Amino acid sequence: MLGFGTKTNKIKEFTDKGAVIIDVRTPGEFEGGHIKGSKNIPLNTISSKINEIKKLNKPVIACCASGMRSAQATSVLKQNGIDCVNGGGWQSLESKL
Repeated sequence: MLGFGTKTNKIKEFTDKGAVIIDVRTPGEFEGGHIKGSKNIPLNTISSKINEIKKLNKPVIACCASGMRSAQATSVLKQNGIDCVNGGGWQSLESKL
């Protein structure tokens, strides 16, 4: 009743809809470890990739190292009409998949 698990439920709902995971960390961070099948689109390039992301025609789960950059990315994506949820840190997100 206090909202525990709602993020996990949202992530499951998005995964069930075939969501694509976009990791907004730098390419170097991404190379150091990431969720299998996720796409690396660094936060500083996300605005220029909106059309590319829209062409995927899927909801998006954004992740990064801690959840700060993915929160910013989620905001940008939502402003551009993309169904998106902040997945938070990639390792935490991976454990929910």
